[in-house]
Amino acid sequence: MAEITAQMVKELREATGAGMMDCKKALSETDGNMELAIDKLREAGLGKAAKKAGNVAAEGLITIIVNDDFTKATMTEVNSQTDFVAKNEGFINLTKEITAHVQATGVSETEELMKTTINGVVFEEFMKTKIATIGENLVARKMVTVSTEGGVVNGYVHTNGRVGVILSATCAPEAKEKTVALLKSIAMHASAMKPTVISYTELDPEFVQKELLAIRAEVEKENEELARLKKPLKRVPEFVSKSQLTPAIMAEVEANLKEELKASGKPEKIWDKILPGQIERFITDNTPLDQRYALLSQAYVMDDKKTVEQAIADTDASIKLVDYIRFELGEGIEKEVTDFASEVAAQLG
Repeated sequence: MAEITAQMVKELREATGAGMMDCKKALSETDGNMELAIDKLREAGLGKAAKKAGNVAAEGLITIIVNDDFTKATMTEVNSQTDFVAKNEGFINLTKEITAHVQATGVSETEELMKTTINGVVFEEFMKTKIATIGENLVARKMVTVSTEGGVVNGYVHTNGRVGVILSATCAPEAKEKTVALLKSIAMHASAMKPTVISYTELDPEFVQKELLAIRAEVEKENEELARLKKPLKRVPEFVSKSQLTPAIMAEVEANLKEELKASGKPEKIWDKILPGQIERFITDNTPLDQRYALLSQAYVMDDKKTVEQAIADTDASIKLVDYIRFELGEGIEKEVTDFASEVAAQLG
């Protein structure tokens, strides 16, 4: 049995929002496995968040360069040790230079990048010079280039330089100009709303099923408190993704809705005016996972009466999203835990 430390309990609490004793119990039952403990808490309705414990934001900047005809965009993450350096003009200019170099060379990995030549020197030596000048360790950690023939690419970096998004789309030739503007707006949306895929069809079926259990448990847990307070209960969802709404299920839903209209005395001649709205509401109520993770299914932040998919269709029917890439500064960098008391004691000793 693995030792369950206070630090492990703290990290699990930060990752899930669950209580201390619930976290300790979940870790004990999973032999200290953080991922399994998160799943266990969420399935019990005790954990609200799906984020991984231990992910922290390193310092540095996300940078994007888009070429003049919006057919190629490059995004990089260059890390520094401190936020102070990340705001320095010299570092900002360096990230732009690195991003332009990545676009010109087409490299996609740090190891590849280090072997290229920039300004007449090997990139690795170029970086050593910059490290010596700036006075901090610097790392070109992540990079990606998206290009298209006949389509459009655009991107957005949030003002703090900590989040960046690149999108590409195909469209009719006459729709390119408005597609450029739309992709910039959708990239801004994605930077804030954090979708993980373009469409619900990309969600893994196993993930969908696991989230269905977790979301049901969350609602049931909330309903326990609502019942205690004698407040209206929330509906426990039958489904969480459109991928679960098969033609057979939707046919059954439509039949049930018709029965309800009949029982309520609504004339059959007006059912076709009522049913589409009811079916749309059913789909909305039973696709919370899509709305959380699938870009096209999310309420568009520029006009929350529409989904992103509807906003695209309203702009031009020929527009189809092809690529979506989002960088968040420091994502996946392992957290360094510092025991301040031990550090001081060691220095005094």
